[in-house]
Order: sequence, then structure tokens, then C-alpha cells
Amino acid sequence: MTVAKPLPHDAAHLHVTGQARYVDDIPTPKDTLHLAFGLSTIAAGRITAINLEAVRAAPGVVGVWEAKDLPSDCDCSPSNHDEPMLSGATIHYLGQPVFLVAATSHLAARKAARLGQISFAERDAILTIDEALAADSRFEDGPRIWEKGDAGEAIDTAPRQISGVIEMGGQEHFYLEGQSAMALPQEGGDMVVHASTQHPTEIQHKVAHALHLPMHGVRVETRRMGGGFGGKESQGNALAIACAVVASATGKPAKMRYDRDDDFMITGKRHDFRIAYRVGFDDHGVISGIEFEQYTRCGWAQDLSIPVADRAMLHADNAYHLPHARIESHRLKTNTQSATAFRGFGGPQGMLGMERVMDHISHDLGMDPVAVRRANYYAAEVEGGQPPTPSAPPRSLPGKMKQQDIASRGSEELVENTGATGAIAGQTTPYGQVVEDFILDRMTDRLLSSCEYDARRAAVSDWNASNAIIKKGLAFSPVKFGISFTLTHLNQAGALVHVYQDGSIHMNHGGTEMGQGLFQKVAQVAADRFGVPLEMVKITATDTGKVPNTSATAASSGSDLNGMAVKAACDTIRDRMANHLASLHQCGARDVVFAGGQVTVQGESYSFAKVAQMTYEARISLSATGFYRTPKLSWDRIKGQGRPFFYFAYGAAVSEVAVDTLTGEYRILRSDILHDAGTSLNPALDIGQIEGGFVQGAGWLTTEELVWDATGRLRTHAPSTYKIPACSDRPDVFNVALWGGANREETIYRSKAVGEPPFMLGMSVFLALSDAVGSCGDGYPALDAPATPERVLAAIERVRDGV
Repeated sequence: MTVAKPLPHDAAHLHVTGQARYVDDIPTPKDTLHLAFGLSTIAAGRITAINLEAVRAAPGVVGVWEAKDLPSDCDCSPSNHDEPMLSGATIHYLGQPVFLVAATSHLAARKAARLGQISFAERDAILTIDEALAADSRFEDGPRIWEKGDAGEAIDTAPRQISGVIEMGGQEHFYLEGQSAMALPQEGGDMVVHASTQHPTEIQHKVAHALHLPMHGVRVETRRMGGGFGGKESQGNALAIACAVVASATGKPAKMRYDRDDDFMITGKRHDFRIAYRVGFDDHGVISGIEFEQYTRCGWAQDLSIPVADRAMLHADNAYHLPHARIESHRLKTNTQSATAFRGFGGPQGMLGMERVMDHISHDLGMDPVAVRRANYYAAEVEGGQPPTPSAPPRSLPGKMKQQDIASRGSEELVENTGATGAIAGQTTPYGQVVEDFILDRMTDRLLSSCEYDARRAAVSDWNASNAIIKKGLAFSPVKFGISFTLTHLNQAGALVHVYQDGSIHMNHGGTEMGQGLFQKVAQVAADRFGVPLEMVKITATDTGKVPNTSATAASSGSDLNGMAVKAACDTIRDRMANHLASLHQCGARDVVFAGGQVTVQGESYSFAKVAQMTYEARISLSATGFYRTPKLSWDRIKGQGRPFFYFAYGAAVSEVAVDTLTGEYRILRSDILHDAGTSLNPALDIGQIEGGFVQGAGWLTTEELVWDATGRLRTHAPSTYKIPACSDRPDVFNVALWGGANREETIYRSKAVGEPPFMLGMSVFLALSDAVGSCGDGYPALDAPATPERVLAAIERVRDGV
């Protein structure tokens, strides 16, 4: 069996030897043109005059295009048709492309793009959340509101209340391979595009629209990306369209790649959020009602901001049952880069708001934060896959809570403490989905035991009591992340599989490889279906000419969707082969066994290659397509009701930090992670994704700070000013384990998605910093993110002052 084995990445040897080919490595044909954008130097206003004669006269320049010179509006938007490739007269953000240069070299194009002379009539830019609210600048007519029960009444009548606000910054994707594309003109006006994209079909659609072609006139190929993280879901559209427009106009190949500075200035980032909350709870920390106000800074164009903001609302509960909840979301339009998809897609922002609430309740009550979290967990899944019946009493009660206290809180409330779970069946999320697969209670038990949480909690307290300068912090954070696209029709995938007469297998599917190991996982599925060694399977570049109408490789769904589509195609071919052998041996197809590279029937064994040849000679097709659509989904985003997710993936982390209270500087001393990957398709790849996701999540909340000045210029636009985590920033002790339980839903080999969920585990570092700061005095730390040393130091001073 090839699935569930910890095999290395299929291109690992190519990566380490430098042989892995990316778009910029593809040999360019003779006379290829290289492109660059000329960018706006203001954030808002209109162009009053533009002189590009110096650009046209620059060495190597072949052509220059303004918006009026394009064959269409060349819309780049993935959603709202509000993002023209070139600005036209109106400027929406500093760094917006205004004109396009084609030259004989990359350097010549970049140099020429700096020579444009543009005069502007500048107006006041809307840059911040407060400015957008004051101007009522937003997408959608007003806030989106989802409600469950009566949150206001539940809060007002609760024994205790708290309120607060948390600000969280955006994040630059910082993929190692920047944005790039190349277009090759074909006969009859057709176009072949090589693009570093997570969504080849969208590139195909956008290029076809720009050139007034049917989609069959554009073929898009993506072999691999050097990282994506959501930043190549829609942000590559502009480059591909630009290349296609120039290639169509000149008849020459065209290539474009952003330098890192341009990449920072032009492309969107993670959405920054402000979340205000008001909570009612009891003396044991059990929440009775909660209200969230989420403010999302979307940037100048809609891009994917609406579904990102929706997912932040969907994950506002994280792992906790909220009997009464009101979630209000404002999608604000500003004169900044159009924020876009980023790993977690709004989920991290929504979860961080909830984790701040848990941290705040714990501080208010003086309780261990783990106990408060466990007191609010959803009802636990029990053996056999069914939740406990409503009559099942809690196994143990937190503190001195009595049975009648539980009964008085309603039939849906969860009560539990560190020892065991008390659960009521039928608990629903704020959007009405029944949570029936909750396993975090058991995962929490195992993680806290393996990392010796109780002993370390005591040790941290002892340390802080005897050390005035260096303070330590320890924190636990859980994750419950929904898996599926919230736009339901995207939950589909196709595949194309060929078996050649020598037994080798050639396969394509709609997913893209960005370093996450999707191709290897899906190849393992194919090898297992045919019972052959992995080396007999080859997956080639994702190609819209082979598998049409693909969804983006996003929403952590790559293996779920494409694995099932490939399985369907493989099974079709395997069944044809089995039926042919069965007819020759006059037995049933079920008697034919594929395993170990052999095909056995009634005691006789053939090599797989021999059976492939026999099937071919019998004139039976050895090619098949496969298709999969995710079942059980039903979602009304306007009402905020339904089942948007097929299942939930879970994880938990404990992190320990040390903080220098004189400077605010800190180190991550240790992190322990237990993550739920279902029955893992490839434990080695999954653990790698968990480690990387955790570090990237910790980076978002600690070192990665995006800073715009008062003019709207992004000042942190290079590695010198924007700090992603380095190897030295990872935890000194880093323990990662897989939970290992099978997915209760029928996914590919009962596995679970593992791309996005681990990202949120980085919150344990942020909470540990808050814990360390809280030990400096009586005030609540109220850290904002990213918790840079400056913010940590300011929080220490507030806490010492009792603020």
C-alpha cells in the first residue's frame, strides 16, 4: 500500500539540485519581449497629464501601452469586474499599474518604466479602518450580520461581562518564487500561457476575456510554483493578461516577472482586521452570549474580500459552543493594495478574535486559560461516530458546579473541565451547522499530558516569581477549521488518467503544486488503486487543455478534491482491466486482485504491464476521466445558515516563550503540536506542512509588520524592512505529532486536509507572549498583532500601570 507512507516530496531531488523548473526557468524563444508596469506614485486622485515619450525612447523598448491602448478593459478581478489591469485616469492606490512597457530585456523594461512623467490631481486617500468608517467607504451596502439566539439579552443577564478590541495586521505572502508568466502566441490567434498560479482556469478565463477569445483559444499550463499561500490565487492575473496582450499585439512571445519590491507594492496581502467583542459568562468561564464586530480593510478592489470576510465570521466560534451569538462584519474599501487570499482565508482573523476572548475571560476570572477553553468546547464525538445523547450526564464538573446549574443553562450547553467532557448532543455553530465530529477534548488530554503542561505551568509561575527581568509565558490554543470552499460550486474536481501498454501511468488533475506535495499524494493514490510501485506513476503539469473548469488549489481542498477525482478515473480503468481478465478466466471481476505490481486471478499471476498490454490488444480503452463533487454541502451566505463545510480539521498547540521586559524582545523556547490529519496520505509531507504553517502563523502574529505612511506608500516593501521568521526564530524545542484518527466523513482514504489548519496553531505563541506580559502586573495585556517587541514593551508598561 503506497498511501499512508512517509515518502519524500516527488521533486525533492530537483529542488535541492536546482533542476526544478519554474516559469522563469523555461527557455525563452527567440525575440521574447520582457514586460514591466509603470506605477502610480499617489494613493488617490486623477491623472491630469501623462508623457511617456522618454519611456518609448529608452534603450530596448519595443512598445508602451496605456489603458486606452488595450484591446479591452483587461479586467483582473476574480469576483466583481472592478480591477482593470491599467488604471486609466483614476488612481486607487500607490503602486497601481498605470502603463505597460515591453522591451528586449527584463532590466531594460524595468528601467524604462521609471521614466514616465505623470501629473496628478491628488485627493485625500482613505487608508485606515477609521477613515473608511467615517467616509462610509465599503463593499456591500452595509454590514453583514449573522445571529443565533439573543446575544444581547444573554450578555446583559450574565453574571459577568467583559468587552474589548483587538487589532491584527495583514501579512505579505513572501513566496520564494515571485509572480511570473509567459505567453506564447499560436496560429489563429490562440494563446499558450505559462503562469505561476494556483488557478489556471481563472487565468484562462481572464486572458480569453482580454483578447475576445473563447476559452478554448487559451491554454494555461502550470508545472509548479515556488510557494503560493493564496497569493497566487488571483494576483497572477495581471501578469498573464499583460503577456497575452503584448504577445497578441506583436506576434512575439512575452514574459513578465515582478521584482520583489514591485511584488510588494502591487499585490494584495492578508486582510488586516479590527475585532470588537462583548461577552457574557459565568463564574466558571462558560459563555452565555457573545457579540463580535469585525472590521475588514479590503483595499481598493473587491478581489476575494467578501468570501474572506465571510470565513472570518464562520470561524468566529473556533472550537467553542456559543449558545447566543451575534457576528457583524464590515467590509471596508480603502486606497491600499487590494487585500486577497492568504492561508486560512479569513479564518485566522476570526479565530484570533475568539482566542482573545478566551484569554480575556481567563484573566478576568484568574483561571487557567486551558480550563476556560475546555469549559466552552463543543460536545465531543464518542466512539462509533455519534455524539452522546442529551440524557448523558457530564463525567465530571468544573469546580463546584452542580448538576442543576447545568440543566438551567439549556439543552445545548457544553460543560467540561480538564479531567473529562460533559457533552450535549446536537450543538450547532452560529451558522447552524451541527458539530458532530469534535475530537479536541481527547486531543487536548493527549497534548497536555505529552508536553507536561501542568508541571510546566507551575515552573513558569515559579520562574516569574523569582525573575524580574526575563519573564516566561505558556499558552495553549486549539483549532477547529472548516474544510470546503464556501462558494459551493467550487467544490468539484476533474482528472485524466492514461495507462500505457507498458504499464506506465500518466496522470493530470486540476490541482496545482506549490511545494505542498499535492502531486506526490495524488500519485500515491493512483499507485495504490492499481497496486503498482510509485515510480510507475507520473503526474505532469496542470493544463487547462487536459482537465477543464478547475477550481483554485485553495481552501485546503487540493488532496480531498483531486485525490477523489483521480481515484474515480483509476478505478474506471482498473475495472475495465479486471473485467477483461475475468472474462478470460471465466470468473467474477472481484476475483481479480491488483497488488505488488502484479495482477492475480484464480491463482495465476500477471505483471501489471502484461495486463495493460492484454487489455490494449483487446481494444479496451486504457484512458479515463474522473470527477468528484463534495457531498452534503448547503449554504446560504446571506442568511448565514447551512452546512458550508464537509468536515472540520482539528489541532492543538502549547508554546512557551521568554520575554525581556526591558526591551520587549522575546524568543520561542518550545512548541508542542498535536494535529489532526485524519488517516494521513503521507505523514512526512503532512508534518512538514504543520511545521511550516505553524511558523508562518507565528510570523503573522509576531515579526511580520506591514507599515503604510500617511501618503499610502508601503514602507515595508523588501526583506530589509519586512521580517519573516528565519530559522533562528523557530522554537528551540519543536515537537510535532499527528493525531491519527480516521476522518468520519468519506474523504480520500479517510484523510483530512492539512494546508491551512496548522497556520492557526501559531496563535499559541501570541497567547504565550500575552501570558508573559500579564505576569508583569495586574492589568490585562490586551496585545495587538503583530506583537512586535515595541508592542510587547508598551503592553508591559500598561500592565505595570494597572491599565
